[in-house]
Amino acid sequence: MPSDDLVTTDVARATEVIRSGGLVAIPTETVYGLAADATNAAAVSRIFEVKGRPADHPLIVHLASIDALGTWAAEVRPPARTLAESAWPGPLTLIVPKAPGVLDAVTGGLDTVGVRVPAHPVALQLLERSGVALAAPSANRFGAVSPTTAHHVVSDLGDRLVPGRDVILDGGPCPIGVESTIVDCASSPPQILRAGAISVEDVTRLLAGVVADASGPSRASGMLTSHYAPRCAVRLVDSPDDAVALRAGTVDAEILDLTDDLVVYARELYARLRDADDRGVRTLIAVLPPAAGLGHAIRDRLTKAAAPRPA
Repeated sequence: MPSDDLVTTDVARATEVIRSGGLVAIPTETVYGLAADATNAAAVSRIFEVKGRPADHPLIVHLASIDALGTWAAEVRPPARTLAESAWPGPLTLIVPKAPGVLDAVTGGLDTVGVRVPAHPVALQLLERSGVALAAPSANRFGAVSPTTAHHVVSDLGDRLVPGRDVILDGGPCPIGVESTIVDCASSPPQILRAGAISVEDVTRLLAGVVADASGPSRASGMLTSHYAPRCAVRLVDSPDDAVALRAGTVDAEILDLTDDLVVYARELYARLRDADDRGVRTLIAVLPPAAGLGHAIRDRLTKAAAPRPA
């Protein structure tokens, strides 16, 4: 484990790390992100190195306010403007045509960039004090379970971060617990690429029904078939009765069922997956919530966690 000087609650210290080209694990309302100055190519490159993330997977750029959108977007089309004005700060990422000068390393070589304004007060303080946008994917090893506490970040990346050069900014547990909704506003009509706390129904209502499901190649975080995956096997069922029946015939299996409260299910999902791994559980049987509201996001994360793992 790293020394205590890797973790801090001091935003001023984290600001200096960003300005000097280091990495800061930041709390957001969704999950912890591994942040770097989005205009610093060397710092952005280290995000990929520390996470073990393929270079063609684009990063999400976190902005201090909606006023910065025009700096990162070559064009802000009406759907993007509507969603940004309605949901920012908040757990919504917009894919927009990238402005000239946006680093290819940030966009994975694509001609679009993902942007959002986080709602977490600590993340906003860091953005405002540092004066730069922050490129920040989740602060975990690529493809694994996302972190929702500073301790999770220490467990995943503590041996890859450098005390004095990097820092983990502890802002407490993430209140939502699953990643942001992603809407591709560079497509016509806009496509929902990833479900989140801004629900599919919310996006559809805000855009007056002019929205489509995801299609085409992977071009945003979380679009891979297997993702958010613990070491244990994850089996999915539709009801508590199905879970009990499956556990009866499965060796060393436990049931995960928080369908009575989907806010709690989302907030605790990743912690429960991590806890199962920590205790050596072989199979986790998860009950899927209804496909509505926040249930879309929980189903998406569980489906990807249960998918066959790449070699």
